[in-house]
Amino acid sequence: MTDNDVLSNLLLIYTVSIAVVFLFHQFRLPSIAGFLVAGILIGPHGFNLISDIGTVQVLAEIGIVLLLFTIGIEFSLVQLASLKRLLLVAAPIQVGGVIVLVWLGGIIAGIPGPQAVFWGFLLSLSSTAIVLKALAASGESDSPHGRATIGILICQDLAVVPMILLTPILADPNEGALLSILLPVGKSVLIVACIVAAAWYAAPKVLEYIVRSRSRELFLLTIIVICLGIAWLTSMSGLSLALGAFIAGLVISESEYSHQAIAEVLPFRDSFNSLFFISIGILMDWRILLQYPGVVTGLLLVVLLLKFFSGAGAVMAASIPPRAAVMTGIALAQVGEFSFVLAQVGQEHGLVSGAPYQIFLAVSVSSMIITPFLMQLSPLLARQVEAIQRLRHWLPDQTTAHVLETEGRHLRIKDHVIIVGYGLNGRNLARVLGETEVPYIALDLDGDTVRREAQHGLPLYYGDATNPHVLRHMKIDDARVLVIAISDPFMTRRTVQVARSLNPKIHIVVRTRYLRELEELHQLGADDVVPEEFETSIEIFALVLRTYNMPQDFVMRKAEQVRREGYALLRRSELPELAHHLRGGTLSDVEVETCRIEEDSPAAGKTIDQLSLRPRTGTSIIAWTRSGITESNPSVKTTLLPGDIIVLLGTRDQIRRAMGLILLREAKP
Repeated sequence: MTDNDVLSNLLLIYTVSIAVVFLFHQFRLPSIAGFLVAGILIGPHGFNLISDIGTVQVLAEIGIVLLLFTIGIEFSLVQLASLKRLLLVAAPIQVGGVIVLVWLGGIIAGIPGPQAVFWGFLLSLSSTAIVLKALAASGESDSPHGRATIGILICQDLAVVPMILLTPILADPNEGALLSILLPVGKSVLIVACIVAAAWYAAPKVLEYIVRSRSRELFLLTIIVICLGIAWLTSMSGLSLALGAFIAGLVISESEYSHQAIAEVLPFRDSFNSLFFISIGILMDWRILLQYPGVVTGLLLVVLLLKFFSGAGAVMAASIPPRAAVMTGIALAQVGEFSFVLAQVGQEHGLVSGAPYQIFLAVSVSSMIITPFLMQLSPLLARQVEAIQRLRHWLPDQTTAHVLETEGRHLRIKDHVIIVGYGLNGRNLARVLGETEVPYIALDLDGDTVRREAQHGLPLYYGDATNPHVLRHMKIDDARVLVIAISDPFMTRRTVQVARSLNPKIHIVVRTRYLRELEELHQLGADDVVPEEFETSIEIFALVLRTYNMPQDFVMRKAEQVRREGYALLRRSELPELAHHLRGGTLSDVEVETCRIEEDSPAAGKTIDQLSLRPRTGTSIIAWTRSGITESNPSVKTTLLPGDIIVLLGTRDQIRRAMGLILLREAKP
């Protein structure tokens, strides 16, 4: 075959793929499904436009090598430790449960035991590429079901390695063959251990010298050589290229250059990885759908249900709430891309071939195409499951939460803040509220976090904020503010609705990722919505201005101006009369600011009269807070103590001078 033939095949593949994926994008269908359909169209069972499938498969294998390489880079021991419950409980139940159930079904259907186990291997794996992309697109990677799904997917990717090693043993399970296979495998593992040890020592040093050259081309070439070199050495020892690529990724993941390495490799990975899905489509005979429509449809339903119940049951066994468990089960319900890699190994050893292999491809591809749609519906399905009252009786700990069993029943708190989500935003807010003596309680669905923080005496409880019973136990009727700081868009919207119905007067503050969600959240009842991308834009221009040595006061004023004007426009709720006054300048200079009296403040121990803020700066003290109790228009005889919070009214310059007197010990008159 000439070089021109290879080039023409690649040109044809990518041209058809662009057209099909663009069409899928217009209908909001997943791009991976488009690649699969493109492969079906150009393959020998479609329009037969490709003359050399072998070249495509070689390029596709490069895509799998790069995929496993990037997974290895992103994999870390710290991440592994944080997912220990999923690793030790949920993942073995999910993978092992599917294997056992498929094995039993195969035995009943008359399939030999080793082949039935191999079919269990194939069906136990889910699609890392599809699921991670869907979670990232919906902003749910950090949600409870997102973390559970990602944890199990990592375990499945690791499980591919022993499955590949066991495949030859399943193909020839007699005792002599077992020994003849185990000895080379043991030797291979020893050789790989030596390769890893050498690479772990040498690779960071090589990268260090390459980085000093400041050449991006040299860095990229070095990364590719390390990836393909370790993969090739591993394959020479009798193991797979994919396993070698994963090991190479692990080697680089421990160095400080891992982030740049993955950034350089990603474009190549995505290009070659698309060829992998196209090659699967090329190999699939779509006529199987017409020849065995009942068999394919029936097996597809069986696979979806089997993987759903195994995934949901596994994470519930790891104390994940039912709602998150349902969404995790749906996310894991398809057959994964590594199943195709494993199937090719099985073909080489005679474990799968012919019509069963084509039926497997049809069922797998169909499950991958339907997954994004199921994941879009999963929040609604999860809510319906949780609404079943009998399920609440079966699993009270995980639906109405541990709040019902702990001091949540006896909380004595009023005029407080309820924080939903104890991630970075929730922790920072709780710390500030604690320092300013504002009462608060927090909710989270991470049981480990709740137990750890509760041991330190923090008012953090395990509970689902979408559940009205939980919010009532959090005394939402007496709360002043509800802050929702979670990554799950559906759960956020549902919490806003429930909270607003329980307490129409509560002030609801919501954190969201995207500006497009503002209008809907306001319509549902949120008072303030903080979009991360808007706040990020403010932080970016503030950092740029500081780089140019702009005064800190100027930078802060600009940030406040953009934030004030931006949120006013985004909220779309300001009254026309007020907007007119603001544009006309009537109220443009009037501001309200709070200030905390510190122990070393010159204002500490003085009365408001002695402080003389109004005569000296023109600023008025309109409110005063101590120990959570607020008093408006405080008396001039009020003595200010450390920890007190005063509310100042005045122009920007007046407030700045007043803050100087209170905080900086001196200010311009």
